[in-house]
Amino acid sequence: MIQREMNMDDYLAMLRRRLRVILIPVLLAPLSGYLVSHLFSAKYTSTALVLIEAPKIPDVVVQPVFTEDLTEHVATIQQRVLSATRLRPMIERLGLAKPGRNVDDLMDGIRQSMTIQPVVTDLSSVTTVGKKKPNQPNPMPGFTVNYTASSAREAQQICTDLTSMLLEEDLKSRQDVTQGTTLFLTNQVEDAKQNLDDLDKKLAAFKDQHMGQLPGDEDNNIKILMGLNTQLDANTQNLNRATQDKAYTESLLAQQIAAWKTSQSATNPQTLQQQLATLQAQLIDLQARYTDDHPDVIKTKADIEEVKKKLAEINDATAKATDPTSQKESGNEPPEIRQLRLQIHQYGDLIAQATRDQKKLQDEIAVYQGRVAASPQIEEEYKELARDYDNAQKVYQDDLAKQSASKMATQAELSQQGEQLALLNPADLPDSPSFPNPLFFAAGGLGAGLALGVGLALWLEMRDRSIRTQADAEAAFELPMLVAVPWVLDPEMQNGNGKRTLWKKKHREKEAMKV
Repeated sequence: MIQREMNMDDYLAMLRRRLRVILIPVLLAPLSGYLVSHLFSAKYTSTALVLIEAPKIPDVVVQPVFTEDLTEHVATIQQRVLSATRLRPMIERLGLAKPGRNVDDLMDGIRQSMTIQPVVTDLSSVTTVGKKKPNQPNPMPGFTVNYTASSAREAQQICTDLTSMLLEEDLKSRQDVTQGTTLFLTNQVEDAKQNLDDLDKKLAAFKDQHMGQLPGDEDNNIKILMGLNTQLDANTQNLNRATQDKAYTESLLAQQIAAWKTSQSATNPQTLQQQLATLQAQLIDLQARYTDDHPDVIKTKADIEEVKKKLAEINDATAKATDPTSQKESGNEPPEIRQLRLQIHQYGDLIAQATRDQKKLQDEIAVYQGRVAASPQIEEEYKELARDYDNAQKVYQDDLAKQSASKMATQAELSQQGEQLALLNPADLPDSPSFPNPLFFAAGGLGAGLALGVGLALWLEMRDRSIRTQADAEAAFELPMLVAVPWVLDPEMQNGNGKRTLWKKKHREKEAMKV
């Protein structure tokens, strides 16, 4: 049959021929599986349902700090609960450490017997269990805690304790995360504030040190510098004009004094010289005739002294007229001379003030020129300080806002207002064993028997080389069939497949040998 293409009739014929070979394993295997299930010791599974409660406060009001993935969080707290430090007290409390049972083996058995299965209500989110998108409800509303033990009471007790420890670890881990975050942000706020204060002091000191050279002052400095240059030009012109006016007034004063002294003298210097010579001649004559105590001699000497005094005054007046720095104001001078002396004094004060103003303006111009020249470098330093200050202020504001949000989240966690695990159904007391399941074993036996029967039937068909139909003959001889003669036997010598039974065949052979 394997040498030709088979149709549905061929398969039905095969099924009729090998039906007993298939049915015998199919009927015996489920019974064997059911009997085998009673050879295993019974196991009981207790189940507790834990609900994941949504936050009682909206996220827009209090931003949650605990953002760990739910699947990872449950796996983490499961590992903490199954640690030796948590299991050992539970084993001692429940009295599981009986004589002959090692505590480490008990802990390993508890770890292997505990399972956590998520509860999924939305079939579309089965592949994304535990992966919560922002502002989306959690696709996993809860999970079940399963524990399998040799007795129903033991399974319930251990499942109850493990579930309680899971809830405790969840609450503790959430509070630790929120409190740790708040403490960290508090330290960050303090550091940011200290950095901001230091930069504020540096910025204030820089402003005091470089007053007038800060950004925005350059244009003002240039305008002030232009104004100072204009004032300096005007001051220089005033100083030159005052100097010229003073020199001219001094020349007028010298002329006025010379004219006034000349008019005040009784005679001119040549006349006084002649008078002096005459008086000296008279004195010599009188001294020749009289003694020095004679009145005429004394009078002549007095006249001589008077003339000499007048000559000295004339000479002094002339010298003072030519030397302006040695002039002295006299109370009996004419008003014109006093007015000229006053003008000269005023011009001197004006020149001194203009000189001082000029020096002051030059100093101020040098200062503003230095400011304008140093403005680019100072502006760069100021911008760097201001940028650091702005960044520090922004960091401080951000940390302060995060600290405030973290404090609110911590308070919500402490008051159990945030997302948390809640026990919905406590661990139940199983009334029937979860393993072994006789029906499961029977079904498994049925599947194994069916597979065995079908495989055995196919194996027999592969080994069968019988020719039963015209198509088999044509495939075997590779020649066209002209006529077919059916196999004729007695009804008692023929089975349902057109073949003799094995024992009848042997009986026929024995009869033939006898003949």
